[in-house]
Order: sequence, then C-alpha cells, then structure tokens
Amino acid sequence: MKYQWLAILGFVFAVIIAVFAVANVDPVPVNYIFGQDRWPLILVILVSALLGFLLSGTVAIIRTFTLQRKVKALQKEIAVKESLIATQQNEIAEYQKADVHPEPMVVTDDRQIR
Repeated sequence: MKYQWLAILGFVFAVIIAVFAVANVDPVPVNYIFGQDRWPLILVILVSALLGFLLSGTVAIIRTFTLQRKVKALQKEIAVKESLIATQQNEIAEYQKADVHPEPMVVTDDRQIR
C-alpha cells in the first residue's frame, strides 16, 4: 500500500509540474558558464525537474546497494554466530551427558574471565 501512495503522489507531482510548465512558455535567458541563450521556460522547468529526478534516483539506488551490502554482511555474521552458538550448545549437551560441571567463565573479546 505504501508504494501505491508513493506512485499516486509522484503522479500528482508530475501533473503539477506539467501544468506549471505549460503555463510558463515565455522565452527566458539561460546563463551557461561559457555563454548565454534564450530558452522557453517550459523547457527549463522540465529539464530541471528531470535532472532533479535523475539525481535523487541515482542517490536512492546507490543507498539501496550500500544497504543491501550491509545486510548481506550482517547475515553472514549472524550465520557465523549461530554456528558458534550451535557448537557451544552441543558442548553443553555433552557436558550434561557426562555429568561434568566445568568452572563458569565469561568470554568477552577473546579474553576469558574467571
């Protein structure tokens, strides 16, 4: 439902830009770094909107790929830690079967504290 609202909002925004652009068709001076020219304001508005869309879309795509990479790294880390937990649970089960009570230890940052 969220994406439907975003699509509707994008469509409404596009219509507003189109109406605004069509209402402004007078030629205006456009200053470049190397010169000046006169363009219809409708083109200036539409090109500006298109460039803004492309820039924000590019930033969103880059952010999505970055977040996907982080998610994959975290999923690998979770898998490693779940494997470690399973190994430790197996060791605990073996100790319980053998009725062995080892001395309790707290392990933090590869250091053992008794």
